[in-house]
Formats: sequence, C-alpha cells, structure tokens
Amino acid sequence: MNTWYARGSRQGPAATKYRKGACENCGAMTHKTKECMDRPRKKGAKWSGQGFQADEVIQQVQLGFEGKRDRWNGYNAMDHIKQVEEWEVIEEKRRLKREKEAQEALAAAAAKTTAAKTNESAASKLDGVAAVHNGDADGFKQPAPRSGLVSAEVAAAAAAAAAAVDDSSDDEDEDKYAEKANVAGQKLDTKSRITVRNLRIREDTAKYLRNLDVNSAHYDPKTRSMRANPHNDKDASEVTYAGDNILRYSGDVSKIAQLQSFAWQAEGRGKDVHLQANPTQAELLYKEYQAKKGQVAETQKKSILEKYGGAEHLDAPPKELLLAETEHYVEYSETGRLIKGQEQAKQKSKYEEDIFPLNHTTIWGSWWKDGQWGYACCHAILRASYCGGKAAIEAAKASHEQLIQSSLSNTNTTAPPKKSLLEQYVQRASKEGPAMSKTDYSTKTRLGEGDALLDLNKLAQAREAEQKRKSMGVSELNGDQRDGKRKYNSFNGSGELTEEQLEAYRMERQRGEDPMANYIDEE
Repeated sequence: MNTWYARGSRQGPAATKYRKGACENCGAMTHKTKECMDRPRKKGAKWSGQGFQADEVIQQVQLGFEGKRDRWNGYNAMDHIKQVEEWEVIEEKRRLKREKEAQEALAAAAAKTTAAKTNESAASKLDGVAAVHNGDADGFKQPAPRSGLVSAEVAAAAAAAAAAVDDSSDDEDEDKYAEKANVAGQKLDTKSRITVRNLRIREDTAKYLRNLDVNSAHYDPKTRSMRANPHNDKDASEVTYAGDNILRYSGDVSKIAQLQSFAWQAEGRGKDVHLQANPTQAELLYKEYQAKKGQVAETQKKSILEKYGGAEHLDAPPKELLLAETEHYVEYSETGRLIKGQEQAKQKSKYEEDIFPLNHTTIWGSWWKDGQWGYACCHAILRASYCGGKAAIEAAKASHEQLIQSSLSNTNTTAPPKKSLLEQYVQRASKEGPAMSKTDYSTKTRLGEGDALLDLNKLAQAREAEQKRKSMGVSELNGDQRDGKRKYNSFNGSGELTEEQLEAYRMERQRGEDPMANYIDEE
C-alpha cells in the first residue's frame, strides 16, 4: 500500500555520448528503441550525438490484493491542495469584481440623487415666486414637495447594490465559464441566456458579384438574370455558375430536340407525326425506330465479322480505360523513376513490418499447421531456414506420401503366426523319428511341464469335449437341471486330468489380454 511508480523521474544527469545497448532515439539505457516513449526523431541520438536523455528510475512495485484494487493508490493529496488554492484565488477575484460593481452602482445613485436635489431646489424657487405673485385666491392647491420620490430612488439603488454584494450569483458565474467552453455545434450566449446554434450562411452569392469586370456578362436587374457566362476565361464545367443559358441545355432538353428532329424527318417521308399534337405517338415511334436501328447495326456488324474476321480485336479494354486522364500531376525521370507527385505513404509504426528474411516472400507466422507456425511461401517451420519456394512444398508433400506408404507396407508384412504346442510337438517328433516312445516321458515331472507326448486322437476328443462344455454349460454335463443351489461336492468327478485335456483347455481358452486374439486378416 501507498507505493507507486515514480513517473517521469530520472536517475541522474544525461550521458554525453552514445553507450552501447542504449536507445537509438533518446540514448537512455533503461529501454530499447521500440519501447521509447520520447518523440521520434529524424536522426536519433545515436547518429546525431545530441539530445541525450537520462535513464529512468526503474521500480519493482509489488502490490498485494488490496493495493491492486485501491483506486486512490499513488494519488498525491498535494495536487488537490493546488486546485483548492486556485479556486480560492478565483473566488477572491469574483468578490472584488462584485464590490467594484456595487460601488459603481452607489456612485451612480448618489449622482442621480444630487441631480434630483438640484432640480427640486430650482423647482421650489419657481413655485415660491409663483405663489407670491398669484397667492391662494385662485383656489388652486400648491404642488407637493418631491423629496419622497428622490428618497425612493436612492433606497432602490442602495438595495440593488447590497444585493449585488451579498448574492454570490453562482449561476451567473457558471454561465460565464460555460461561455468559454468549447462545445461542438453550439454556443451559450450569457447575455440573452439562450443556446444559439452555429448556423451556416445559406445565402447564394449574387450573380453580379461573380465577376466584377464591367466587360463581363450583362446582368438584367429587372428579371435578375445573367444569361451569359460571367467567367469568359473558364469552361462551364469548371465553375459553380456559368450563366442562365446553361439551364436551357440541362435535363430533357436534348431529348426533346431529338424527338422534334425525328418528327420533322418522319413527316418529310410521309408519316403523320407531330410532336405537339400527339407527343405520345411521336415518342413511341421514336423508340421503335431506335430499336430497329440498333438491330440493323448489329446485323451489319455480324455480317462484316463473319466475312472479314477480327472479332478478337473487339474484346480489347474500352478506350476510356486505355486513354484515361487524370488531373493528378506526376513527374517521372528518364529511367522511369517517380520524381514528383507520389502519394503520401502510410505512416508505419516503430515495430518491424514487412520484413522478408532469407529470400522469403511472406513473413514468419503467415502459415500454421499441426500447432506449428511457419512461412506460407515454402511451408518451412524453422524460422532460420532458407526459402525453397514451391519446390520445397512439393518435396515435403512427396516425402510425406512416401512415409505413409512405407508405414502401410510395414503393417502388411506381419510376422509369421506362432505355432501351437501340438504343432511344435509334431514337428519335433518328425525330426527325432520313431525312437521316441511313451515310456520316455518322465512321470516325475508335473502335469503340463516338460516335453509331453500327446495322442492326436485323444487331443481331438478333448477339444470337442471342451467346446461342448463351453457351449452347453456345466450343469447340463453333470445332469443337474435344477435351478437351486448346488452343494460343494455337486460335480461328478471325471478322474485324473490328462495332458490332452490340459492342451485342449489351453487351445480353447480365450485370451482377452492378447491384442492379436481377435485379429482377422481382411486380405
């Protein structure tokens, strides 16, 4: 808690020359060029030898659970004290301004009172003179003194001054500050206290002000018309106003002129066509004429192409595209290099962009497969590998296919099946000859151990009995069809176990742990 980074602090004086490993832009040792927050310079400190910055203070701030979530951690309370002092100064200026305005109001009221008293004394003198000459015999009442009116005006001015001093007028101050604020699209007028929109001037420039030359186009003030182009030295398409005559050729004027010309030509050839008498008929006939004219032109074009050929030349790009012009000024050198007029290139960031090392045409990371990144141009997954192009891609595909074929051939050529004990015994007996006899079997060996002599007939019978026992169940072989519990000695003894029965059991036994037990060769 209460620990934070020392922002903007430096370790000491800046270096006077470039140090190896320092930032190439500002010369500090605490960061790299890509991480520099200083202004990017045209020539860095490494090359210019000037403008070296001191190293920053690097702190290892380890915050706990509360420190990471404290929104006021690192806040300096002295910053708020500075803001309070600033507001106190502003408030003092406001108070002095209000006192000055109140004093001016009192001075104006005092001046007005003095002037009123002077006028009252002069009026009283005139009234006294009139009273002496006329007296009260005429029966008219004397005018009342004007001291009450003057005292009321002075009291009102004093009350207004006191209200100006006592009242803080926060709303007025807020309006004054709101007037200085930059709000897009509106402005607050504090004197009228209404919001005034920034309106554009929509009045068109007068026609006679387009060109002040007296020899330019004539302007008729009665009809407010200027038929000619006021800009004689410019084309009509380059100016915003080219005279009123330009309106005579806009819209459907040219179309009406074509219809009128068609009607005159048709009437001269014996057709009863009149544009003003029957405009609908004239327009329909004109459309029909244009359609037939297009068909005739297309037929002539096809006949000429069939006779002379050259249809392949009609597929060329349009002339508007081949002979396109632009107002963009460009200069080229004798070798074709662009000298002037090149579009401004997009500003690149401080990080490396569009770098193609080792003859690659794409960047590293443009290709991904099986959790590995590589180059899209050659599918190389090693960043330091040289680009092989499409040949490397084809070679990788061929090696992959060859590896798959070799693995399939290895799985097809399986090892020969292991021979059973019976087959091994027959093979061994055929090698040793008829010298072997049953008497050679040692009776002292345990059952199932050693080289046992098996009878093929008995072995076949034992295998058949074993298969029958598995298919029918133990209860049917023993003649016990009851579903009740069997006792401990319920099975009927069948004598000693022979070598043939043991071999038959081994041959018919299911080996679930053997992965090749259920293998079926589909070929």
